[in-house]
Formats: sequence, structure tokens, C-alpha cells
Amino acid sequence: MDARHIPNLITVLRILLVYPVNYFLLERRFGLALGLFVLAGLSDGLDGFLARHYHWQSRLGSYLDPLADKLLLVSSFLSLAWLGLVPVWLTAAVVLRDGVILAGAIAYYFLLKPFEGQPHWTSKVNTFLQLLLVVSVLFSQGVWPLAEGLLFFLILIVLVTSLVSGAIYVHVWGSRYLRETRSPR
Repeated sequence: MDARHIPNLITVLRILLVYPVNYFLLERRFGLALGLFVLAGLSDGLDGFLARHYHWQSRLGSYLDPLADKLLLVSSFLSLAWLGLVPVWLTAAVVLRDGVILAGAIAYYFLLKPFEGQPHWTSKVNTFLQLLLVVSVLFSQGVWPLAEGLLFFLILIVLVTSLVSGAIYVHVWGSRYLRETRSPR
């Protein structure tokens, strides 16, 4: 195996962690779920560092990395909502945002042209806050109870950033699509 494939291998291993994280969540073994979730997060940082530092970026990695992140986050939100630990309405907003972005990307690709998707800074903030919320809920359930007010604040801020970042994606890519289709070729 060539060393430049290490980031993609780490990403695939992160995808494989999705099942055990959610298994332990649904079994209410929150300490184990937290440990694996943190391990997945650290692996995300490691594969990103290796890809950038050693110039091991690849087209496959540019698709696998966000897929791994979304699989882990969305499945964790669904499991936490199933257990009643995060509101269903928040999970619906998180899933709807990602669904709208994915549907828009697919439509843009097939209707217009391939593109290099770059995440907007609001999306990065939203992803960080989603991660923070999942870690906080798992920590509160498995290690040390956190204040209800803190968790509620995180829930509200994740809702707001999900809606705002989703709206920004719709606006930016919708505007780009309209410019491309209206300009003479």
C-alpha cells in the first residue's frame, strides 16, 4: 500500500465506527459510545492533517471525508432522538439541512456541471457545534451530568446554525446556478 492512501484508509475506518457508536448509543452504554465518537473525531483530524501536510489529498478523499462525517453525525442524532436525549425537531432540522444540501449538489452536478464543493464557514461552525452537542449529551449521560440549561443552549444554537448554514447553501448555489444558466455560452 502506498502511504498516500493512509488518509482514505483512516476515513474508511471512521465510517466503520458508525455502527459501533450507534450500537452502544442504543444500548445506553454512553461511555463506550463517547469513547468511540471521540476516536472517530480524532481520526478525522488525523486524516485531514496527513492529507494536507503530505499533500496526500485525493478526489476519493474529498468525497469520503464529508460522507464519513455526515454518516456519524446524522446517525448519532437519529439514535439520540430515538432515545429522547435530543429533540426530534432538532434532528429533523439537522437531517433536512443535509438532505437539502445533498439534493442541491446532485441537481447542480447533473443539471449544470461538476464542481469542487468548498464548505462555507457557517457549515464548519455548524458541524463543530453538532459535534459538541453530541459529545456533551454523551458526556452528560455517561460521565458527568451537565446542566440542562447548557444542553438546551447547545440545542438552540445547533438549530440556528443548521437553519442559517442551510439557507446560505441554498442561496449561494441557487444564485450560482441562475448565473450559469442565464449567461450566454
